[in-house]
Amino acid sequence: MIRLYSILIALTVALTACAPVPPAMGPDGKALPRAYRISRAESGKIQFRMLDSVNALRGASGLSQLQLDAKLNAAAATHSRDMAVQNRPWHFGSDGSSPVDRIQRVGYQGSLVGEVISETYETELETLAAWMDQPDTRRIIMAPKATNLGFSWHQENNGKIWWTMVIGD
Repeated sequence: MIRLYSILIALTVALTACAPVPPAMGPDGKALPRAYRISRAESGKIQFRMLDSVNALRGASGLSQLQLDAKLNAAAATHSRDMAVQNRPWHFGSDGSSPVDRIQRVGYQGSLVGEVISETYETELETLAAWMDQPDTRRIIMAPKATNLGFSWHQENNGKIWWTMVIGD
């Protein structure tokens, strides 16, 4: 009898632990966004998930596949960190640099098709979906002449992520 009672208590505790956690609420009564935390294990996969997703979208439209480019990745990483330092999502660096300046600095030999940026708490794929919903950013991602992609991010301690995608030809 004691054994059955112990099993029932353990089962009750286990089921209680499985209950969903209610979202944190802001002062306006709305749920606060849950921050997507990039772990070390995920960090090495994100660029490839983004590349695969972009290529799937491009392939469905009959466009050529993009290649991940280390130099464009470096330009994207630098800009993501710089946007966080400036605390604003925009295409100019704190030193006045443009996307063209940044790809030239890293030694990229092609030309810039475009740069797409975001400040969010969402995953890279949610961010891609938001970019695809906007005509100006969709046009860059789906540019027929594009051949290379650079993608990187900077995540702040509070969870905010600064995403940068650089596309070149």
